[in-house]
Amino acid sequence: MTPAPVNGHTFLDFNAPMTDARAYDLVNGLRPLEGRTVVDFGCGWAELLLRVLETEPTARGFGVDSDELGITRGRANAEKRGLTTARLELADVTTWEAPPADVAISIGASHAWGDTRKTLEAMHSRIKPGGKLLLGDAFWEKPPTDDILTRLDAKPDEFGTLAALVDLAMAAGYRLLSLATANLDEWDSFESRWCAGRERWLLDNPDHPETTEVRAVVDNHRDTWLHGYRGYLGFAYLTLARV
Repeated sequence: MTPAPVNGHTFLDFNAPMTDARAYDLVNGLRPLEGRTVVDFGCGWAELLLRVLETEPTARGFGVDSDELGITRGRANAEKRGLTTARLELADVTTWEAPPADVAISIGASHAWGDTRKTLEAMHSRIKPGGKLLLGDAFWEKPPTDDILTRLDAKPDEFGTLAALVDLAMAAGYRLLSLATANLDEWDSFESRWCAGRERWLLDNPDHPETTEVRAVVDNHRDTWLHGYRGYLGFAYLTLARV
């Protein structure tokens, strides 16, 4: 039997530091959703989008991502849960075209457009006036050390403070409706589950030719997390109204 390829997201519910309770609050913050069109740009396996559709069955949901494994998993989950209004597409989010949405979601996807400012600008043209954007993005809880920047291969200004992130959104043509930040428990759960997908694979496939490479990836990630950005890198969820 051919060993299964590694899937490091196996044990993650969301590809972001987020609990079920956090997801519930974020979805509620997007109401009213009756009859609305919701688009998740960079949806991964679209778990948050599927929960939006479970909350409001009359909404239509589109998820777009270039990760084939994520889209395949999301489609299977949507079918299993009977969410017939979910449409997940394998595509580049920057070139995917559709009429402006009532609600857009972009969580941890700013790299697709290059940075947060460009993402906010791109989302602005993809949302109807008065529509909402749920933006999930990183910020510095406290100034990073040179060692952290080296470990993350990041520049000092790659992320700003939480206040700077909100200011950036306001300057891009939005009003802030709600703000939440991932707590340390959410971060630790997210990072632990990220590592667990690979650690379990290593246990199940000790003789696989990719074992050394996978072990190096997970060891480097855990070291960078625990000896680097833990407590420094934050993650914010901004619910914004497009003006």
